[in-house]
Amino acid sequence: MTKIKTILLLAVLALLSQNLCAQYVPQDFPKRETRAVWLATIGGIDWPRKKVQRSSDVAAQQAELCTLLDRLAAANINMVLLQTRIRGSVIYPSSLEPWDNCLTGKANEGPGYDPLKFAVEECHKRGMECHAWVVVTPLGELSRQKKHGRQGLLQRHPELVKTVKGECFMRPDQPGTAEHVADVCAEIARNYDIDGISLDYIRYPEKQYGYSDNASPSQKRENITRIVRTVHDRVKVLKPWVRLSSSPIGKYDDLPGQSSRGWNCYTAVYQDPQAWLRDGIQDAIYPMMYFRNNDFYPFLLNWSQNRYGRDFSPGLGIYFLDPREGKWQLDDVRRELYVSRQLEAGFVLYRAHYLVQNFKGIYQTIQQELCPFKALPSALAAAEGTAPAAPENLSSDGSGLWWSSGNDYGADITYNIYGGADWPVDTSRPENLLQVAHRGTSLALNAQTAGRRYYAVCAMDRYGRESEPCQMEQRPSPPKQLIKDYDDQKTKKSAKKSSKKSKKNKRKK
Repeated sequence: MTKIKTILLLAVLALLSQNLCAQYVPQDFPKRETRAVWLATIGGIDWPRKKVQRSSDVAAQQAELCTLLDRLAAANINMVLLQTRIRGSVIYPSSLEPWDNCLTGKANEGPGYDPLKFAVEECHKRGMECHAWVVVTPLGELSRQKKHGRQGLLQRHPELVKTVKGECFMRPDQPGTAEHVADVCAEIARNYDIDGISLDYIRYPEKQYGYSDNASPSQKRENITRIVRTVHDRVKVLKPWVRLSSSPIGKYDDLPGQSSRGWNCYTAVYQDPQAWLRDGIQDAIYPMMYFRNNDFYPFLLNWSQNRYGRDFSPGLGIYFLDPREGKWQLDDVRRELYVSRQLEAGFVLYRAHYLVQNFKGIYQTIQQELCPFKALPSALAAAEGTAPAAPENLSSDGSGLWWSSGNDYGADITYNIYGGADWPVDTSRPENLLQVAHRGTSLALNAQTAGRRYYAVCAMDRYGRESEPCQMEQRPSPPKQLIKDYDDQKTKKSAKKSSKKSKKNKRKK
């Protein structure tokens, strides 16, 4: 894009950011859009607040997660980034790293169930994708790592750990770091029905730590890219549909006339996420754009222009709506959401707690204004092959829907269910989308899904490709006698209404 066009587009974005977009009419809501939240487990700040200290605590911890997921689903969130690797520790039974203390309050101690398996299943029940959020380089305080003993990286792989100012980090300059992180990601992909793996802190430590390995800037960027590439190669060979993403710093680099103020991907922490998208080793990026005004919009445009046809969704710092965290107002976030949608970008909210607790009305804004209808997550740009075959034999008795699969893909096929007042049901309109990624070939109709005159079902594969719809056969016309009875009843009601109106007029005279 030429410099003049870029300046003009920036002017338009500035205008949009100052004047809230008018309410969207239904056909303007996107059918596909990444609508995600980061769900943090470190210290249980999003979940779990309830620790498992006895077997009876398991149900309470699980119920806490279900309540949180219910709230997210009710706001039509379609993707949960669940913090799975925290600081060289995890929330599932691993052969590579110890249990994190967020589940039980104790390091190396599991809760008596598999939280990752439970979370994936519960997300899928609600039609939401579950992505494993993997923190890469920081390992936390030295005292934290020492508590893991022989199970921790300090003893298992001391050559991969560097400690500066009491903080431990994995060493990007060591090829073994890329191998170990990739091993963890492959373990997750192999053992769980995960939809994606999202890398966080995939970078060199900030300058404040004084971390150094004497590598040149270009070599440092290659060290970080090596981790991304190794994870890609290890995971994609297992499950090519698993979406690989990362959360880089919110500004890629300085822009013409707009400084990043020394905090950017390329020169500050040696990330090159735009090259990761270009080279196809990332399917999506969710930059941490926790900024406002001129620190946000020009950099949003830069990301959008360099997405290489892949999913880009800005991470928005809604935690600043908490007066204890910042001085943001709801309109600061609302403007960013609207302008992002104008650029056909989704959103990722940091964090789940601030959304479900409705700080300054953010939950209501998402649920009622921005996302009143469901949406499919963005499809994988690099998907090969064709969309699945359409389902067959859709029928209904008024209380439920039934259909048969037209595919042999088994569990790798889910179904999107649509309903409308007209036949055939328009499956391009998001207001007709009743269920996303439904598992199984039947659906009980409830208060949300009942009341539509006609239904249609599309198959969807793990890449997000959707089939042609299978439409329910058009309902036959009612018998002539029913039509006559209906017309007679309508005539009687009209005559009765006219009689009442006539009497009322006479009384007035």
